[in-house]
Amino acid sequence: MNPDQEKSQSAFKPLALSVEIGFHIALPIVLLGLGGRYLDTKMDTSPLFLLLGIFLSLVISGILVWRTMKPFI
Repeated sequence: MNPDQEKSQSAFKPLALSVEIGFHIALPIVLLGLGGRYLDTKMDTSPLFLLLGIFLSLVISGILVWRTMKPFI
């Protein structure tokens, strides 16, 4: 691999890391938030499952971000 290719690949590593962290944060919030909202409409327990889904997604997102950033800390 020539030096120009190495330099261009190393320039995209921070971008790839930020996209990965973004997905680790957004995906659980969207999935569990929508799932909680769906359960609330089916069981008529208005904010209960939505709030539980959001809280659980925050915990899961924190763990995923921690695992991703652990080698850099």
